[in-house]
Amino acid sequence: MTQETEVKIPIGERGITLDDARARIERLGFTAHKPRVFERNLVFDLPNAPLRESRQLLRLREAGGHSTLTYKGVPATGGKHKAREERETSVGNFEQMSVILERLGYSITFIYEKYRTEYSKGDEPGNITVDETPIGNFLELEGEPAWIDATAKLLGFAESDYLTSSYSAVYRDWCRKNGVTPTNMQFPTT
Repeated sequence: MTQETEVKIPIGERGITLDDARARIERLGFTAHKPRVFERNLVFDLPNAPLRESRQLLRLREAGGHSTLTYKGVPATGGKHKAREERETSVGNFEQMSVILERLGYSITFIYEKYRTEYSKGDEPGNITVDETPIGNFLELEGEPAWIDATAKLLGFAESDYLTSSYSAVYRDWCRKNGVTPTNMQFPTT
């Protein structure tokens, strides 16, 4: 089984800019192994939202000309990190895969966009991503729990900064706080 263990950390709420966060990451010796790329993510569910209700996820992602279908299982309960099964496979055609899922009875329930840069360092047992979203910027630390905690501390963050929510939940919370009716987390089109 493939296990994903991660936390999100909002980086603007404590007066830390995107440039500050990147500088902190690079000072620790991490380098961008996947340069900044635009991601478009479609979350699918069946009628009555059984996946959302059980906290599972079916996502189709397009990033840099590459498409991926991802299943995420029910997160483990308790704990300061989000840990759950994750299964991914490459998809040859983003639009056709979307149509196939819709023909099977799934529908798009949430769309979210972001720019993502992925950082790694030699044999480190985890990676850091910088996500630039329409509602703010976030770090994601993914790896073993002890590595996540140590790396967060080295970056100047505490466990109280951790978020274990999905981007959908983070977006809905942001909408509540800002008096915005939730739709999709997308960048404005001009």
